Amino acid sequence: MLVGVVGKPNVGKSTFFKASTLAEAEIANYPFATIKPNSGVGFVKVDCADKDFGRQCTPRTGYCLQGKRFVPVQMLDVAGLVPGAHEGRGMGNQFLDDLRQADVLIHVIDAAGTTNEKGESVPAGSYDPLYDVEFLEVELDMWYLGILQKGWDKFSRTVVQEKKEIHSALAKQLSGLHVTEEMVELAMEYLHLDREKPIQWTEEQLHQLAVILRTKTKPMLIACNKIDIPIAEENVERLKKRFPKYQFLPCSAESELALKEAARAGLIEYVPGTGDFTILDASALNERQRKGLQFIKTNILDKYGSTGVQQVLDTAVLQVLGYMAIFPGGVNKLEDSEGRVLPDCFLLPGTSTALDFAYKLHTDFGKNFICAKDVRTKKTVGKEYQLKHRDVVEIVAGK
Repeated sequence: MLVGVVGKPNVGKSTFFKASTLAEAEIANYPFATIKPNSGVGFVKVDCADKDFGRQCTPRTGYCLQGKRFVPVQMLDVAGLVPGAHEGRGMGNQFLDDLRQADVLIHVIDAAGTTNEKGESVPAGSYDPLYDVEFLEVELDMWYLGILQKGWDKFSRTVVQEKKEIHSALAKQLSGLHVTEEMVELAMEYLHLDREKPIQWTEEQLHQLAVILRTKTKPMLIACNKIDIPIAEENVERLKKRFPKYQFLPCSAESELALKEAARAGLIEYVPGTGDFTILDASALNERQRKGLQFIKTNILDKYGSTGVQQVLDTAVLQVLGYMAIFPGGVNKLEDSEGRVLPDCFLLPGTSTALDFAYKLHTDFGKNFICAKDVRTKKTVGKEYQLKHRDVVEIVAGK
């Protein structure tokens, strides 16, 4: 799974990425600070299964804090996109192409309107972030349309001449964008496209097809950054009414980054996504640090319940994508061969079955699947068993 972080320059996109991953990303108050895409590992937070068994887990990857399991996911921060990117403006199509493999997009906007359409700093409230949501939709749709239109005449004629199924041919052509045959089939039915005469499809029909496929393959939510600036809250409420199809989550990337760096330095104890922190040694803080932490506590945590950054990532994966966390374990033994308790946690699509999980663990487990066991209930289930979020499952396979 790949989570793409997108948005125009100078809205705090790279700060959001660094706050999520603590990866080294260039952060600067000018457009196009990010040239090459930054790649890093973020962590989705779920209630750990260990507390249900009265044990303390020992994760192989990720970590666990106060009963919260942080499961790693790959994240990608691409260069800022500006209006006309699909035509080569700003950093152009190159960075749209960086998003091909993304499964879900987090669109970071400046909710306070302190950044204009070019990514330049302006007074708070002088730019309407509504335009950012609109322009990014247009850029992504036009990007998909451009891919569809490229060589369309030749492509559509070949499909007819060789008597191929148009939905299969299109899915193959767009597989790099995670487009499936079923997606194309449903979109064609919805648009009433003539599958026998694709050469006659109009540009408007192709555009409509591009919009549907983009929406299906690049679902998105909006991270409303700079929420600590007073006008931001009012803007977020307007955005929710204007775009009811999206989730708008308030956040302060700078605050999250400051808390995580303070925790890493041993100054505070902080569990990402929570509404408080504990100062471990007040004497180790200088005046600037004390004021900064107090500002975050008063203006962000007490008001919103968290900095919002962890909630954005959790929502993107668990709600927008509909993934769930599954723990491998044994009915009689929760430890692996090295004594680690519930060492692994996997994020799987919400439609996954016991057989899907077996294949996720190892191809041989899938091929030689006998049954699965719900470790909590000790109940034996078959390959079609529909997994549930936070299930602990043992796979029984032959040799």
